[in-house]
Amino acid sequence: MRAQKQGVLMFLCALVASGIVVSHGASEQSRGSTPAASSAPVYKPPLRGAPRGRVGAGTRGSGERDIFVLSVLAPDHTGLTVSEQPSLYWFISQATGLPVEVAIADPRTTQPLLERRLPSPVPPGVHPIKLADFGVRLVPGVTYRWSVTVIADPDRRARDLLAGGLIERVDHPARLRERLAQARAEEVPFLYAEAGLWYDALAAISELIDRAPGDTVLLNQRAALLGQVGLPKLGGEEGTRTPRF
Repeated sequence: MRAQKQGVLMFLCALVASGIVVSHGASEQSRGSTPAASSAPVYKPPLRGAPRGRVGAGTRGSGERDIFVLSVLAPDHTGLTVSEQPSLYWFISQATGLPVEVAIADPRTTQPLLERRLPSPVPPGVHPIKLADFGVRLVPGVTYRWSVTVIADPDRRARDLLAGGLIERVDHPARLRERLAQARAEEVPFLYAEAGLWYDALAAISELIDRAPGDTVLLNQRAALLGQVGLPKLGGEEGTRTPRF
């Protein structure tokens, strides 16, 4: 009986020790150590009462042809970036031969900052809009609306399927530059997400996926990040497709 009690006591001690080790590991990770492969970036939205900005993410079909889901990969509030020329990501579930336009509106003028039609047909998957490709630059403190539009009937624009979001460029948070300079590539999305920089976090993890399209860990991390702002899982996507303009 005494041996049995001693065995139970040793088992409980082992559990306590294990708990201490786990807590210590979690504390170390929170201080900036390498994230676990199974973890995902945790997005912390800005606490600034930003207006709701995402629209769309709808489905459009015409009989059995051109049936798809269209969505911008943006939060439902104004997403932030520290980049002067960020990349904006959007998703379409099926290929379409319908005209697709991308645009960025500047609230300070009636002229669009960017308005471009994509080559047809547009393949399915995640697509970037790289502002550097167009010489477009964002000014700090301005909230821009960007959108992707599928034109179902050029003569009846009310039938357009539109998805859009908001973006604002801000200054680097304190110490972020230093932390990024010391981080490995796989840590960068975590740092941006923690700092509340949605577009930079999404771009960082999408660029990693571009380098390893079949990496399920990265794909799951991006899916988890999208889920945190209410975006659905991107069915069947393997990576990012760069459109030709």
